Amino acid sequence: MRTRIKKALISVTDKTGVVDFARGLKAFDVELLSTGGTAAQLRQAGIEVTDVSEYTGFPEMMDGRLKTLHPKIHGGLLALRDNGGHMQSAAEHGIDMIDMVVINLYRFEDTVAKEGCTLEEAVENIDIGGPTMLRAAAKNHRFVSVVTDPADYPRIIDEMKETGGLISETTNFALAIKTFQLTARYDGAISNYLGTMDTGKKTKKFPDTFSIQFDRAQDLRYGENPHQDAAFYREKNAPASSISSARQLHGKELSYNNIMDSDAAWLMACDFDLTAAVIMKHSNPCGAATSDGSLRDAYVKAMATDPVSAFGGIVSFNRPVDRETAEELAKTFLEVIIAPGFDTEALGILTGKKNVRLLEIAAPSAGQPTGLDFRRVGGGLLVQERDPGRDDIMQAKVVTRRAPTAEEYQALDFAWRVVKSVKSNAIVFTTKDQLVGVGAGQMSRVDSVQIATMKAILPTKGTVLASDAFFPFRDGVDMAAKAGATAIIQPGGSIRDEEAVQATDEHGMAMIFTGRRHFRH
Repeated sequence: MRTRIKKALISVTDKTGVVDFARGLKAFDVELLSTGGTAAQLRQAGIEVTDVSEYTGFPEMMDGRLKTLHPKIHGGLLALRDNGGHMQSAAEHGIDMIDMVVINLYRFEDTVAKEGCTLEEAVENIDIGGPTMLRAAAKNHRFVSVVTDPADYPRIIDEMKETGGLISETTNFALAIKTFQLTARYDGAISNYLGTMDTGKKTKKFPDTFSIQFDRAQDLRYGENPHQDAAFYREKNAPASSISSARQLHGKELSYNNIMDSDAAWLMACDFDLTAAVIMKHSNPCGAATSDGSLRDAYVKAMATDPVSAFGGIVSFNRPVDRETAEELAKTFLEVIIAPGFDTEALGILTGKKNVRLLEIAAPSAGQPTGLDFRRVGGGLLVQERDPGRDDIMQAKVVTRRAPTAEEYQALDFAWRVVKSVKSNAIVFTTKDQLVGVGAGQMSRVDSVQIATMKAILPTKGTVLASDAFFPFRDGVDMAAKAGATAIIQPGGSIRDEEAVQATDEHGMAMIFTGRRHFRH
């Protein structure tokens, strides 16, 4: 079934493309109804339009709160054209059919995101008439086209050109789904905002009921394992410098595990100000390095940490990839390479590797993105703030007789940035610019120290050690000293801190407490 568009109501906040769209409708003799600023813009463009208030015979009032909530509007949207009773009622009350609604809503999220936004301002930006018309039109999608996204204007006009002014029920159904997704997101944003308040004042960081919406970006071949179905969903208005906003330039489709590891690798690379290379495997770094010089130098040093584990890994850079770096990358089988860009020569080299996936992401601004993290558990959802981890270690407390040297401070800063990206219990040995050993995800901290020592291919003598949480006993410190570490950075906070400090002093090492833990489960 197809619907001929004879009358359309246009009332948009985002006026992108609305003039051209209205002209396209007028080409099919569509009568246009409109309100306020939209009507004024269409008239200024020379397009004939009827004010809703003139159409209903009822003026806008209450500062615009009441303008479209009228039987002549909603009757024209809700009437079933194939229901004799509906059509008879419409005729008796002078209600004409409205065949299309073009509406996008007040930007409630933008309003409440503004610094100093008051409850009164937020409430005034809660659209009532818009969602009501959208829901009415979407409910009656067999007969009414409902348009919420300016990106849909061209395809709607193209369809009308092909059909002589008609819109198919298939198109209307797709537009209706999009509409209910929009109104759900809109109501969820309002609910989240008001849910943090008590008697009009913000009293809670997290709302009583939490609503969030993601768009499906792609279906995946499978999840963590081949017997699990999976899909990738993208956050609304995702940051440009994020995996979900990445542009794939080459290679096979990303898998579930690729996306997980790529996200971890990119977030870690974002934590460095110097030119940095990160190699990630199973969401743990097996290589990381910075360089005052070339990107190639950073990558070669990162690869030297553990070249065996790097095979089939994910590599992330915080600088664009050049020819020299690409030549090094091409020597090893890698699943994914992530960077803010690839120059022409680098692309020529890397696209010669059939299966490697190349992801281009906007350069990071300052550290890892803020916002919320989510973790699904059986019957529930864990929500927390992200861990940005940009701690100024020069403000850390020196707890040993000896303070770190200037070079040790550099190394401790590097180690502290790395350890927060390692699964806890996390231990890393590093120099000032290179990851040397990693102990990840162990049930006891001393085991993590032992594994980090055992896994180290590069010398651990003269390195520093970072621990994502406190040492519950001195044994980890003793083992670090045996490995040749000269300084330790940790949060502190154990009832046995004095034992750890005493052990550090006995070995002539330095230790600083940050006062901030960086677990990553």
